[in-house]
Amino acid sequence: MSEGKRTAPKKARRVLRWLWRTLLAILSVAAVLVAGLCMILDEVFNGPSETARNRLTMSLLEASATKWVPAVFIGADTVDQIQAKVAAGLPDEQSDPTQVVIRADGIPDSDEWADCPEGLRVEEVHGDTYNAYVMLVQDPSRLYLCPSSRSYSRSKPGTRITRQIETERAAAAINGGAFFDNGTISPEVGSVPCGLVVSQGDILWNDGSSYNGFAGFNEDDILVVSKKMSAKEAEEARIRDGCCYGPVLIMNSAVNEEAYNTNSGYNPRTAIGQRADGTVILLCIDGRQAGSLGATYADIIDVMVEYGAVNACNLDGGSSTVMLLRDEEGQVQTVNNVSLLQEEPRRMPTFFMVRPLDKE
Repeated sequence: MSEGKRTAPKKARRVLRWLWRTLLAILSVAAVLVAGLCMILDEVFNGPSETARNRLTMSLLEASATKWVPAVFIGADTVDQIQAKVAAGLPDEQSDPTQVVIRADGIPDSDEWADCPEGLRVEEVHGDTYNAYVMLVQDPSRLYLCPSSRSYSRSKPGTRITRQIETERAAAAINGGAFFDNGTISPEVGSVPCGLVVSQGDILWNDGSSYNGFAGFNEDDILVVSKKMSAKEAEEARIRDGCCYGPVLIMNSAVNEEAYNTNSGYNPRTAIGQRADGTVILLCIDGRQAGSLGATYADIIDVMVEYGAVNACNLDGGSSTVMLLRDEEGQVQTVNNVSLLQEEPRRMPTFFMVRPLDKE
């Protein structure tokens, strides 16, 4: 056998040894980083600062991929207690519908809408850590809860808001309420809602799960918010369209102080509110981006107060946050800046949509 043929296997073995040692080195570094991260998380979760623990807990809970992390370090019961605190500052009753007065003739009291014949406009708001987009809808009767299906099932995936707005031919849309999400890429994620869902006066879903808030329009087009809402209560309140998430941020012009002062973390956010004249306020806030870290509950409340909301509720946020608007040419535009890691919006079971004027 020639010398060249004998050295070939030796070179191959050297390459394999080099690859194996490189892989071991990478795995060792990864193990050290994971161990270090776990030590840091344990120190924050179980350290002396309750404020730091609560802020980290709320931040991780609102991200699909990390919502399981807090329970590993502090237990599910403690996590539930931290979440429940944000709703403790409001009464158990529903908001008072008489706080909103919608003019029957539809004529505004001022020239606010003189330059907006469509009765819909979008404005940008910038905070220290976030960029926000506020959509104002003059006529609340145009708002409705659009389901991905009127017969929910885990075997039937939810839809993407970009597809649903085209199906509905709606003028605008934002993401809606809570839904099943186990942090995986299973097609069941986003297939069914959590809590109560009412659409066009029909109760489409009611799994009895407890959430920190409900937001829905009654038959008089008034936004009703509440810490909780049963199917019976929804029928008594004549709710036509609504879903669960929370917490309630403002009720009867009173700010939820617990939510305002809680350490909710910085995240993308979506919220819905209503002014005393009936104008609906839709809010989407960018987050987890270099130019927009995200917002806290306090930030959302500040924006809602600035725009005159008498009632407001937080909706699903994080990677679900999206606002769409159909332009004058009929093309749907994404108003906010969604995550660069998302090629498409998430599949979801509920959306709040705005009817076009020609369908009124």
